[in-house]
Amino acid sequence: MKKYIFLVVLALTIVGIMSNMTYEQQTIVPELREILADEPFKEQLSHIEITYWNRPISVETRGYVYFIEFLIRKATHFAGYGIIAVLFFLLYRKLNWRFPTLFAILSIFFIASIDEIRQTFLPGRTGLFDDVMIDTVGAIVFVSLAKIILIITKRVSSS
Repeated sequence: MKKYIFLVVLALTIVGIMSNMTYEQQTIVPELREILADEPFKEQLSHIEITYWNRPISVETRGYVYFIEFLIRKATHFAGYGIIAVLFFLLYRKLNWRFPTLFAILSIFFIASIDEIRQTFLPGRTGLFDDVMIDTVGAIVFVSLAKIILIITKRVSSS
C-alpha cells in the first residue's frame, strides 16, 4: 500500500511542477521542427480539425508543428491522468474501498478541476474545462483497461 501512496504522491508532484511551468518553458516546438523537418503525414493531418476552447485547431489554423505539439500535449493529459487514475484505483482496492473504480475516476476529475482552476492564476496559462474532460476520459479508459487486465489475469491464474 505504501508504494501506491508514494506513486500517487510522486505523480501528483510531477503534475504540479508541470502545470506551474509557462507554455514557453514546456514547449517542444523547437525539437519537433528538427525531428519532423520533412513534415511526415502532413497531408493526412491536414484533414483533421479539432474544436478546442471554441476555436478550430488544425494544420491550417496553427501550422504543422504547432498542431503536432497540440496533439502531443492533449495525449499527455489523457495518458498522464489515466495512469494516475490507475494508481488511485490500485490504492483504493488495496484499502478495500467500495467502488474503487468510481472513486479513482472522481479523484481525477476533482484533481484535474483544481489544477485547471489554479492555472487561471498563472501568467500565460489558461484553465480549461476541456482539459478536465480529456483528463477524466483518460481516467475512464485507463481504469477500464486495468480492470479488464485484472479480470483476465484472475481468470487465467484460476484455470
